[in-house]
Amino acid sequence: MATASIGKKVPAFNLPATGEQNIKLASLKDKNIVIYFYPKDNTSGCTTEGQNFRDEHTKFKRQNTIILGVSRDSIKSHENFKEKQNFPFDLISDSDEILCKIFDVIKMKNMYGKKALGVERSTFLIDTSGKLQQEWRKVKVDGHVNEVLDAVKALNKSN
Repeated sequence: MATASIGKKVPAFNLPATGEQNIKLASLKDKNIVIYFYPKDNTSGCTTEGQNFRDEHTKFKRQNTIILGVSRDSIKSHENFKEKQNFPFDLISDSDEILCKIFDVIKMKNMYGKKALGVERSTFLIDTSGKLQQEWRKVKVDGHVNEVLDAVKALNKSN
């Protein structure tokens, strides 16, 4: 399976998302895309990160940018999380880890002394032509959304 790398087109994907839809990379052209991966719906860090993207959503929209959240949770879990947090963007269910593998976000994690494979909190910026422009790995939630928004603004200025 092809993986995403900076400056290259992101491999095509078509996955189930909230709102009873499938999201295809091909249908998102002419917009910048922020894809953020998070470990689990309704956990503290993941909720805060989603709320931060929610709170700045209008600014991203003004920059011709859509936001997509991704975790391995089910659509049902995503729908509940999205509704509870009033997210204005869609969440992709990647239970088969298709996108997780494209973006190489499944990493060995240490939780309470136990090692397990899990989603490493990561964010990716894809430009209007479908090329990966920037990536953030091992994301710390505080200040992250503003950093991503600044990168989107810089990308738009350079185009």
